[in-house]
Amino acid sequence: MEYRAGLEGVTAAETSLSLIDGEKGELLFRGRPAGDLVRDYEFEEAAYFLWYGKSPNANESKDFKEVFRRNRDLPPYIKTIIDELPENMGMMDVLRTAVSAMSVDGEWPPTVDQALGLTAVIPTILAYRYRKIKGLPFVAPNDDLAHAANFLYMLTGECPKSPHVRALNAYLVLTMEHGLSASTFSARVITSTQADLYSAVTGAIGAMKGPLHGGAPSGVIDMLNEIGTKENVETWIRNALEQGTRLMGFGHRVYKTKDPRAVALSEVTKELSGKDDWLDLAVEVERTAIRLLEEYKPGRRLFTNVEFYAAAVLRAVELPKDLYTPTFTSSRVVGWTAHALEQAANNRIFRPKAAYIGPK
Repeated sequence: MEYRAGLEGVTAAETSLSLIDGEKGELLFRGRPAGDLVRDYEFEEAAYFLWYGKSPNANESKDFKEVFRRNRDLPPYIKTIIDELPENMGMMDVLRTAVSAMSVDGEWPPTVDQALGLTAVIPTILAYRYRKIKGLPFVAPNDDLAHAANFLYMLTGECPKSPHVRALNAYLVLTMEHGLSASTFSARVITSTQADLYSAVTGAIGAMKGPLHGGAPSGVIDMLNEIGTKENVETWIRNALEQGTRLMGFGHRVYKTKDPRAVALSEVTKELSGKDDWLDLAVEVERTAIRLLEEYKPGRRLFTNVEFYAAAVLRAVELPKDLYTPTFTSSRVVGWTAHALEQAANNRIFRPKAAYIGPK
């Protein structure tokens, strides 16, 4: 049988959750362009759409958001566990430990209630740990705020700015699902053994921690910091291209045209133009870089990828760098759990073969 390193190009599952077409630059969530969800839904409603496969009506949306609010609180024993962890333990390690400790109702098959509970509480875990390490008092969830706004509120203790909430909500919706990535595949494999949902998400967090998968877009942040102002954009980019320096946040392994997630985030940031200097800088860098990349590297089809605008959004909402990958994780847990639910509904344990190359 043919061996393909990393299972590249091998179809390992059937799904109705998302479609990625790299040639056309399409990302569909259950048949709808991902950008539509950013325009139409808050985070909770987008999660509902992925988990249930239908749009919530007004009453369902209201009730679902209320259930989210009721699941935000950290159990006291989880706080105790987090308190006992070493201060130098990374945030992804803390998150993985806390999630694994929540598996008290870990029956199989997984349920939407379990998926919702995990998704709702992960921002609280992150905020609790972040403020503890900073020597700050814990800020309890605010029941008057939706998911994205509440996360920012728990981190700072202050009501977040509306442009920041809109930008973060867009980022969280767009990154909640993206096909059979390494972490999603891990979640499906674990689910296929009939292990509980908490085990599947714990394993997925472990995969997301790896720098080849969930690595923070710090290179983009560094580039934008170096550029500094809109007046420096063209000179900086020309110098970089003439010196053969790679522009961080441009080009993608899958998408051979514009990354649809970057397009959607770009539209949001342009709507917020004039309301945040950092987002204004990102818009100008993208516009200039696309023009100069075509001038210096014609035909290479190098477009903005999601990392570029992810960096712009996460920096604009003033998230610290050590929360970039955990925040990505707080979104992608929706996709992981949706895949686990889908796997359990038509389960067959994953058992691929290995090609033996040792001595006989």
